[in-house]
Amino acid sequence: MSSDFESYEQDFAVLTAEITGKIGKVPKLVGDDKKQMVANVEKQLEEARELLEQMELEVREIPPQSRGMYSSRMRSYKQEMGKLEADFKRSRIAYSDEVRNELLGDDGNSSENQRAHLLDNTERLERSSRRLEAGYQIAVETEQIGQEMLENLSHDREKIQRARERLRETDANLGKSSRILTGMLRRIIQNRILIVVLAVIIIFTTMMAIYFSVRGR
Repeated sequence: MSSDFESYEQDFAVLTAEITGKIGKVPKLVGDDKKQMVANVEKQLEEARELLEQMELEVREIPPQSRGMYSSRMRSYKQEMGKLEADFKRSRIAYSDEVRNELLGDDGNSSENQRAHLLDNTERLERSSRRLEAGYQIAVETEQIGQEMLENLSHDREKIQRARERLRETDANLGKSSRILTGMLRRIIQNRILIVVLAVIIIFTTMMAIYFSVRGR
């Protein structure tokens, strides 16, 4: 399971490195080259998101006692992904401003004002995205904690059931032992009574024999 995660992890590292390099090239390109580069980065960002989803599914399959380390790595990868998306948005804004200026012939001041406005909107969107991501992460962690608690409760229930079964077996064995001891005690009492009766008979017979023997003389 962890080997699949590490494989996705390596693919993600290679892909994000390529995306970072291409984002840095976007502002330096012009025309169709720039459009192609933007489309290429968008495609690779989508691939990176899919890799993150696969990695998160793998983390959920990892046993709870080993999941913490992988969850921490996932948080760092999501932060890295957010930074890449923010950098790409900035590069696209610069690209859009350049194309709009070429088509409409806006003056420099208007372009700067629009760019500042767009950057401000982008920052607000990024803050909202970070808050949503933090909320999602809390929900995932809460789900993981809930799963761990359910697993612990399941283990405790199994232990209690096994203890109950052992108690039932012990009670059954004690019942059998009690019956055996009762039978042995009954036989001992019967044997003692029989011995006493035999002793009385022997003593009586002996005394009678002595009596008749003395009387005959």
